[in-house]
Amino acid sequence: MNRDELRKEAYKLHARVCSIMANPKRLEMIELLSEGEKSVEALTQAMNIPKANVSQHLAMLRHHNIVVTRKEGLRVFYKIANPKVTQACRLMREVTLEQLNAGKQAIAAVRPAKNARR
Repeated sequence: MNRDELRKEAYKLHARVCSIMANPKRLEMIELLSEGEKSVEALTQAMNIPKANVSQHLAMLRHHNIVVTRKEGLRVFYKIANPKVTQACRLMREVTLEQLNAGKQAIAAVRPAKNARR
């Protein structure tokens, strides 16, 4: 594979990972797992969603190498496969919060002008 093909393949993989991450419940799971390894049961309780849903999301994250597993008896524990995943999610959350804050400031700046015209 030449350099151009490799670069294009990397873009495809990047887009695939981003599409997997474009789910609020999966982002919540990643945040919870950033605190440390957790069982399916612990995630189910923390997220307050059915165990089947948690398992489906985890299967997708595992399939794309975002999380890895460890078995202890009958229990399966999940953790983030690469800490850079957590860093990327935190960085995007910071960007999102900055955008939300900027939007709130813009709305606040416009409101007094509207009230002054009345």
